[in-house]
Amino acid sequence: MPQSGASTPKLALVTGGHRRLGARIAAALAGAGYALAIHGSHGAQPDAALAQGLADASLPWRGFVADFTDAGGAETLLGAVISHFGRAPDLIVNNASLFGQDSLATVTPEDLAVHFAVNASAPAQLTRAFARAIDADSPGRDRSIVNILDQRLSHPHGDQFAYTLSKFALAGLTRASARALAPRIRVNGVAPGLTMVTTDYAEDQTRRLGEIMPLGVLPKPEEVADAVLYLAGARSTTGQILYVDGGAHMVAYDRDFMNMLRD
Repeated sequence: MPQSGASTPKLALVTGGHRRLGARIAAALAGAGYALAIHGSHGAQPDAALAQGLADASLPWRGFVADFTDAGGAETLLGAVISHFGRAPDLIVNNASLFGQDSLATVTPEDLAVHFAVNASAPAQLTRAFARAIDADSPGRDRSIVNILDQRLSHPHGDQFAYTLSKFALAGLTRASARALAPRIRVNGVAPGLTMVTTDYAEDQTRRLGEIMPLGVLPKPEEVADAVLYLAGARSTTGQILYVDGGAHMVAYDRDFMNMLRD
């Protein structure tokens, strides 16, 4: 079990951690012995699988609600986490994400502003607040941030334009803050491919998408969570982006996966 003291588990804050991929990451961290601060934008009730994982782990956890479209929401969140647990996190996973449907031709200033607020500005604010919070804390402890990115960064296409630009900004934050915060905080990224499909995908479409990946398979949520766990414990690693995508980042796809192989 990861430990920050003789009997105190390490603490992780997972934004967007109450459902979908964030919940799988949070469950994996609970299984590895982390106490958890689980964030949601309008509610933080864990989904069924995460609730079971939290019960099995029997470690401290609490849900926190913060709207990242509100100025200062991210810093307020970290303050609430520190107030409740009495200490700063050992790990922050910036997973919360807004994903809209737009293109260069249709994107509006409002689209750009809200995507950047959630996907880039909030992680930047959390990173800054995290660095300030540990200034007076125990030196020598391994603290880290893992930002959840997207495999499309290697070969961007024109779909979900505001989302894509905001993820490029988050990738830039990953590299820039890794350098700025070393050696106090390690900062890395995980870039998943298509992992948890929505109702927009047909079952046969999902199967065929897996077949066209270089490895012939779509990544599983647990594999993305495993990558987060690896980077959380990789004490000699910072400024890295780990792709978990079936090899998709090596291929220049013309469209978002949702718009491919639909017939």
